[in-house]
Amino acid sequence: MRIGIDLGGHTLTAALVSEPDGELLPRVERIKTRNTPPGRGVREVMQAMADVVESLADGSGDVISIGVAVPGALDAARRRSLRLSNFPKEWDDLDLLRTFGDVLKARRISAQIYIENDANCYALGEWRAGEAIGVSDFVVFTMGTGIGCGIITGGELLTGAHGMAAEGGHLVIGGDIPCGCGGRGHAETLAAADGTAARAAAKGIPADFGELWAMRGSADADEVLETTLDAMARTIASVCHLLDPELVIIGGGMSQADGIGKALYERTLPYMSYPFKGLLDLRISKLGNEAPLYGAAGMGHIA
Repeated sequence: MRIGIDLGGHTLTAALVSEPDGELLPRVERIKTRNTPPGRGVREVMQAMADVVESLADGSGDVISIGVAVPGALDAARRRSLRLSNFPKEWDDLDLLRTFGDVLKARRISAQIYIENDANCYALGEWRAGEAIGVSDFVVFTMGTGIGCGIITGGELLTGAHGMAAEGGHLVIGGDIPCGCGGRGHAETLAAADGTAARAAAKGIPADFGELWAMRGSADADEVLETTLDAMARTIASVCHLLDPELVIIGGGMSQADGIGKALYERTLPYMSYPFKGLLDLRISKLGNEAPLYGAAGMGHIA
């Protein structure tokens, strides 16, 4: 068995994932969810992750590997966390592999540890057990608090020279709104839930994306949502022109809004050049929130 952990700013989720057996796909056997410790300090989070590992491993035999989906930038060697969005500065340039390994050793847990960006894990999960099985070139966008992106090209995960490739949410699509990363005019300032909520609040309408989506048809809600959809459509079209993927998968919390896939498809087409217009295959994630768990757990298998 392999364990996948999805470390989020609010929620920490872990699962025991089976090995593929012949033609059978891997599957989640057990899943544990708990709140990420308040303050998100290194020590507290490491102990919380070790707690869920202990709970999952109990009575399940030897754990071969543990993969952690991390919400931020990692070094090229996939050892250190360079910057985790919405986590304290103590995570900057942290040897995450060694730190977590030491915590596990203190509990007599021995397993190979892997770390990867959470959006990359999402892509790996869809590749392993979701919409992208058998596809060698595809892009995943996760629409949530920010816009994550994971890319498989030529049958390989794209990580780049410094380990920070595939930051589709930080494509510069226009405007001058400051982004949480330190840049300006990035896609996620308009397309993500936080930016959408800020525009909704300014109009005095519900900031929750689900409530806002349910208000489609009202002038104020449509104006806010159109900016969100247009920004995401521009981002999708730009990445398609750059990479020529076979498939684009939309995941994350916002992707669960009824009809959002169709809405994004319709808004993306006008931005695409010929012959890309006839090649756009845009789908909603099959695995949903479990995708990064499959991806994280499968890193040892893929490696």
